[in-house]
Amino acid sequence: MLDTEIRLHYLKAIGIDVWVSRQAPAGDRINSGVSDFAAPQTAASALLGDVQKTATPVAPDLPLVPEVEAQPKLSDSKTTWTDLQNEVAACRQCSLCESRTQTVFGSGSASSGWMVVGEAPGESEDRQDEPFVGRAGQLLTEMLRAIGLKRDDVFITNILKCRPPNNRDPLTTEVEACRDYLHRQIAWLKPKIILAVGRVSAQNLLKTDKNIGQLRGTVHSLDGIPLIVVYHPADLLRSPLEKRKAWQDLKLAIATFDEIKG
Repeated sequence: MLDTEIRLHYLKAIGIDVWVSRQAPAGDRINSGVSDFAAPQTAASALLGDVQKTATPVAPDLPLVPEVEAQPKLSDSKTTWTDLQNEVAACRQCSLCESRTQTVFGSGSASSGWMVVGEAPGESEDRQDEPFVGRAGQLLTEMLRAIGLKRDDVFITNILKCRPPNNRDPLTTEVEACRDYLHRQIAWLKPKIILAVGRVSAQNLLKTDKNIGQLRGTVHSLDGIPLIVVYHPADLLRSPLEKRKAWQDLKLAIATFDEIKG
């Protein structure tokens, strides 16, 4: 758990307004404009349910979110992480290979249990071979810090490994061409939790056309792995009022992860 003053700093960094009582003891002084920012971990238990079997519904009268079918694992047990990186770097399965500067495989820890999946590299990512850079990347870093994670503590990647021209949404054919790479990354990393960042990532991972407002706030399951949908940092920069919802989703993610660890 983060120290109170450190958490206050990071909440301010991601744009969450907080107030501090001058009378309360130092350890009890943080509060916020959202009443459930300090929701107990039991709330995560209720949302998590039996994640290996099904996802938790958003509301009691809604149908359960079905388990996404198991995805192919690494077909060759001798395939290494470096082999997969090299395969992605040489990929020419769709037309994006013609316009890319380089592929963006992903970066971060392969052993922390956390995996962050965005939608596609942008112009800066295409140049730097690094996912989530620029202002959106800085905000993602602060969001992770707010729940006690350093950027290097998680593995960050995208559903696409090449930049779409003009940063447009990925085409279905492009997603399908890249799908095996992502699921082989998941199979190799065996994350304990996945954060699907943004609408495009969430819809493709969960194979749904529901909007992000319908998908957030719920513990989904991808091949038995808990999956939490969060707003894309770029969307939060355009719509700062949604940052409070993003904080709720981050709290759900960390509580779910803690629940899994026991």
